[in-house]
Amino acid sequence: MSGAGGEAAPRRGSGAMFDGIAHRYDTLNRILSLGLDQGWRRRTVQELHLRPGATVLDLATGTGDLAILIAHENPDVRVIGVDPSARMLEVAARKVRDHGLEKRIELREGDAQALDLPDASVDAVSMAFGIRNVPDRPRALREIARVTKNSGRVGILELSEPREGVLGALARFHIRKVVPRIGGALSGSAEYRYLQESIAAFPPPDEFASMMSASGFCAVRAEPLTFGVVCLFVGEPDLGMRGTVRGEGA
Repeated sequence: MSGAGGEAAPRRGSGAMFDGIAHRYDTLNRILSLGLDQGWRRRTVQELHLRPGATVLDLATGTGDLAILIAHENPDVRVIGVDPSARMLEVAARKVRDHGLEKRIELREGDAQALDLPDASVDAVSMAFGIRNVPDRPRALREIARVTKNSGRVGILELSEPREGVLGALARFHIRKVVPRIGGALSGSAEYRYLQESIAAFPPPDEFASMMSASGFCAVRAEPLTFGVVCLFVGEPDLGMRGTVRGEGA
């Protein structure tokens, strides 16, 4: 896909893909999600079942919305936010300071496909609107399973394209027509055309849930939200697969 001026757009999964829209990302998210995105994040936090003193890894932390929400709703929890986009992390750092959470939220530039964390080092992993952009999703899922403690939980929130019914047709119209037009007009960027294309290309919920099960997770559940416009995937590390999926595809 080409960007503005005919230049090649940054490759999928690279931080550069979001660097150009980092300063407007939050505003665009609120508009394009019709203000529902924070409610979806809150549901994700609920499914993590966090205990006092827990350490949470927030992947694709972006501008920090989910990391900040986790910290606010769980006063004794520490959050490590990882994202490949330096510009997005700059915005996140400002927001973390504004909320007075510098001591509880650590931000790192990094790749979900190669996490710089020890095995079984975090109590939970969250990821909102990020797995869709990862080139090698099974590898990222194996990494998530590797760093999550045996008793931990994982919540992956992702946009989806409803495939049936009247509401599905309306959602597809919003995703295919409204999102790229409004996003492009407000940001002056081609990234929101990519958003529409990537949602359509993301596997159906049952297929992605199966991918999680094959990549080191058990008790995997897919929960559609807002008529299936987004889906929350919840799972736990599969102790029987510890060491059997680790390192594959590296």
